[in-house]
Amino acid sequence: MNLKYSVGLDVSSKKINACISIIDQKQKVVCKSSTVIANTLKGFATLEDWILKQKKEVLPVVVCMEATGIYHENCAYYLYGKGFDVSIILPNKAKKYLEAIGLKSKNDSIDAKGLSQMGAEQCLELWQPMGPFFYELRLLTRQHQNVTELKTVLKNQLDALSFAMHHLDAVTNQLEQTITLFETQLKELDKEIKAHLKSNKEVHCKAENILKMKGLGVLTLSTVLAETNGFTLFNNYKQLVSYAGYDVVEAQSGARVGKTKISKRGNSRLRRALHMPSLVVIQCQVKPFKDLFDRTYEKHGIKMKSYVAVQKKLLTMIYHLWKKNEAYDVNYQSNIQEEEQKLSSRAIGFEEDTIEKNSPNIEIEATQGKHPVSYRKKFPLGHTNIEKLAK
Repeated sequence: MNLKYSVGLDVSSKKINACISIIDQKQKVVCKSSTVIANTLKGFATLEDWILKQKKEVLPVVVCMEATGIYHENCAYYLYGKGFDVSIILPNKAKKYLEAIGLKSKNDSIDAKGLSQMGAEQCLELWQPMGPFFYELRLLTRQHQNVTELKTVLKNQLDALSFAMHHLDAVTNQLEQTITLFETQLKELDKEIKAHLKSNKEVHCKAENILKMKGLGVLTLSTVLAETNGFTLFNNYKQLVSYAGYDVVEAQSGARVGKTKISKRGNSRLRRALHMPSLVVIQCQVKPFKDLFDRTYEKHGIKMKSYVAVQKKLLTMIYHLWKKNEAYDVNYQSNIQEEEQKLSSRAIGFEEDTIEKNSPNIEIEATQGKHPVSYRKKFPLGHTNIEKLAK
């Protein structure tokens, strides 16, 4: 008895290699057919017809493809709109799987077949497209990063030219003009990002609450929201920490004990965006982050390790404030401790009042070495047995 169909897609800029397989109850995967289509809207329609033609039985169909920049997005969005279950796999995960099943050669058709087998054997998470708001915000933040990096490259070139034996004004002027152009573009992008956040009232309200945190800016928050799709697909903070590459991994086997460090297997743009805010919150002496920095620095004496811990805490703090729709409060922890002390004191007072009301005329004996029960026959040994044991 067969269980499901799996379609593996290896996507490039101009073409898509497709392979469809089927898996049975004995976990045996059989490749049924393969084809090559164009990475265009017409090609997507051809792919849909080909899948329906190869589907001989009434079984679920899953589509598995690699995340290849942005070349896979149109195809994934088309198939998602047609009702197919689409899973997008990270390239390193797909590579490790293909190596694990013993595929030594590598080309587009082999990759498509391997992805088809991977989708058949495993229960992969289903992909959901980003909404237009966060997709456009991601375009703006990534463009800001690209322009910033280009500006840094040109500034380094201009600085290096100042140490050259001979100077040429034409080259220097051209570099200075390009740097000025990039600075103008960065200012325009900053305005566009702020205007885009204000265009959505709910997002703007939540962002204003989070930005009350000293040391956190609009660009950093926008980058975090854009790269995580507004935390839509995260059920808890641990998934977010793993997605950003802040999860701690061990390297231990037998007597060998390696270094424990963060995995860095995640979205590097998040870690890049949180680097400078982690330095600023420590410089501004923001209490919860400064306490964490001091506590971790005392353990190992490595500043950058403590800054990474602060980055992780910043990310989880943004996540919780966003999910709860609460404003940042510096004294949040101290307020919780005060409330707990009040509740505990009230509970103690309530217990004392209850004892006094329920037993006003009973004297409770609880001296050392003497049991408070005066009627000795209530003991399991009885009164006489206790006297014998005492002798």
